[in-house]
Amino acid sequence: MNVTRLRRRPTSPGARRACGFTLIETMVTVGIAGVLSSVAYPSLESQVLRARRTDGLVAIMQTQLAEERYRANNATYGSLAEAGLRGMSSAGLYAVQITSHSADGYVILASATGAQARDSSCRHLRLTLADASLSYASGADPTTANGAIANRTCWSR
Repeated sequence: MNVTRLRRRPTSPGARRACGFTLIETMVTVGIAGVLSSVAYPSLESQVLRARRTDGLVAIMQTQLAEERYRANNATYGSLAEAGLRGMSSAGLYAVQITSHSADGYVILASATGAQARDSSCRHLRLTLADASLSYASGADPTTANGAIANRTCWSR
């Protein structure tokens, strides 16, 4: 069996073999990545805000349960301190307060804080119990004046 060896051809000193990427190819790649990320970022941010909104919803529901426990032992609903609650959600994304309470009902308001405050249309979540009926509201300000469709979106319904 005859084995021949492959030889490399000598290259001339002025001729070099191109390796790697050129500056133009790199800039085109960076440009494409920038366009793709600028399209994807707003969608990602809205999903993150929506997922974090769950912290506020859970805080409201925990406050509601504490209010019902308090009312079972007393003639009226109580304040946060009386119900044994703190004024922040578990992850610290929402400040929770009971804006009014009486023997017939209460109003719980959760307001977004920190990075969650960018959640413009759902920044404030309000749960109202009045005469044994619950109502859910949301809004960009404490008046929680969103319409029905926006409320369903904010309350994940």
